[in-house]
Amino acid sequence: MKSGTPGQERRITLLCALGALALFAAMFLRGGAGAGAARDIARPITAERRGNGYFAALSWLDAAGVRVVSLRDRFDVLGKRTDLAPTGNLLIVTLPATAPYRTEEFVPLDHWIRAGNTLLVLAALADAPDWAFGAGGLVPADVNLLTGLSFQSVRLRAQRAARHAPDAPEQPRVTASEAFRLLREPERSVLLPNGSHAYFRNLREAVALSDYAHQPWALEVPYDGFALELAHERTSGAGVLWMRPLGAGTIIVSGYGSLFTNRALGLASNATLLANLLAVHLAPRGTVLFDDGHQGLGAAYDAQKFYRDPRLYLTAAIVAGVWLAWVLGGTRLSAPRPRVPAPREADLVQATGSLLARVVRTDAAARTLFEHLLTEVPLGGASERGEAHAWEYLERHPRVMRIDLEQLRSWYAQAYAGQRVPLRKLHNLILRIEGQIRP
Repeated sequence: MKSGTPGQERRITLLCALGALALFAAMFLRGGAGAGAARDIARPITAERRGNGYFAALSWLDAAGVRVVSLRDRFDVLGKRTDLAPTGNLLIVTLPATAPYRTEEFVPLDHWIRAGNTLLVLAALADAPDWAFGAGGLVPADVNLLTGLSFQSVRLRAQRAARHAPDAPEQPRVTASEAFRLLREPERSVLLPNGSHAYFRNLREAVALSDYAHQPWALEVPYDGFALELAHERTSGAGVLWMRPLGAGTIIVSGYGSLFTNRALGLASNATLLANLLAVHLAPRGTVLFDDGHQGLGAAYDAQKFYRDPRLYLTAAIVAGVWLAWVLGGTRLSAPRPRVPAPREADLVQATGSLLARVVRTDAAARTLFEHLLTEVPLGGASERGEAHAWEYLERHPRVMRIDLEQLRSWYAQAYAGQRVPLRKLHNLILRIEGQIRP
C-alpha cells in the first residue's frame, strides 16, 4: 500500500487528535459541568452561608456558649472521640444525605444513643426543599435504619384503604408534573404542638419551607417500642414531630427538614424550638454535632472543592495543548513495520516438543522410552523373549543399582497399564541406567 504525502499524514493526525480531545471532553469535562450544575443548590451543612445551610445556627449557638462540632466522619467514631462527653450530647442529622450510610455505622450509633445521648433527625418528609429534591428524594430506609421508625405517605395510605372500601370516595392522584413542579415562592408549612411539652415552652408555631410540591406522611407503629407524636401540620393535621426513647437516650424525628436552616431559623418560633430541644437534652458539658460528613463535607477529601478549583481546568488546558503540539509535530501516523527474525533450530525443536507434550499421552511416551532402552540393552529386541533377556541382563549387571531397577520396573508396569508416568523422572532414570551399562 502506497503511503500518503507528509501533508496528508499531518491532516489525518490532526483529525485523530481533535477526535481524541473531543472524546476526553465528553467523558470528563461534561461530567464536571453536570456536577457544577448540582452544586448550585446549597447543601444543609454548617459551612454553607446560603439559605439551605446551618451557618446561622452554628454561629448563634457558638455565640451563646454552646460547644458545636461539625462532624465530618462516619458515626462509628462517636464512641471513640475523647473530646466528647460520654453522655448529654445532641447529634443533628439531615435527610436525605448525599453520602450513603454504611452498615458498620448503625451499631455504634445505637450504643451511643443508649448511653444517654440524643439523635435529632430532620427528614424532609412533609416539606420539599430544593436540596432534598436535587439529591434524588428521601430514601425511607435511611430513616428506618437511623431511628427504627417507618413512615408512609398519607395519600398512599388513603388510596390503599379506598381499594378495600369500594364505597369510599376516590382520592385525588398527584401527577408527575405536579410532584416535580417548582414553586414560584417557597411554600410555608406550619408545625403546631399537640399539647404542652418542654419542647414547646414559649412556642406558638414553627415554619418549614418547601420549594417543590409536598405531601404529608404518617408514622407506622414500630414493633419493638413506641413513639410519641408531639406536633402536627396545621393544614393536613398529619404528625410532623415524634419522640422515641432508646435506652438512656432519645431519638427525635422531625418531618420537616428545613426547620433550622439559615432561611427558616428566624421564622416564627423555629429558634425557640431549637433552644428548647437543647435545654432538655444537652448536658452542661455536652456538644451539639452537625452531621456534615453525610452531606458531602468529608474530612479526608472534598470532591466538590477539587472541581471548583480553577487550577484544575488551567492544568488540563496546558496538558491538552502540549499533547496536541506533540502529536502534530513529533509523531507519524504510519509506524514502520517491524522485521520478525527467522526462528532458530532450538526454537523449532522446543515448539515441536511442546506440541507433542500436549498431544501424546504420558503412558504412550513412556512405552516408547522403554522400547528404546530395551533395544539398547545387549541381547534385547522388540519381541517378548528379547525383553525378558534385557530385564535379566539388567538384573545381573553389577553396576545397575537395585533401587533404580525396581523403580524402572514399577514405571514399566504403570506405562503398560495405561497409567500416568512422570516422564522427566523416567527419562533421567533411563539416561542414568544407560550410562551404567555402557562398556
